[in-house]
Amino acid sequence: MAATPVVFLKEVQEELKKVVWPTRDEVIRLTFVVILISLVVGLFLGGIDFVLTKITQLLIK
Repeated sequence: MAATPVVFLKEVQEELKKVVWPTRDEVIRLTFVVILISLVVGLFLGGIDFVLTKITQLLIK
């Protein structure tokens, strides 16, 4: 059964009232966590790439 756009938007509005929005402090803290983890993973993958590149160069020569 297809709902009309008006019914859909009313349901969306009701669901958004149920959302527990994070506080400003939570958003800031979790943003720093995401940036930190991204940097660590980026450095790890960059290091693996560097090592594998050097191994490949040694095997090819």
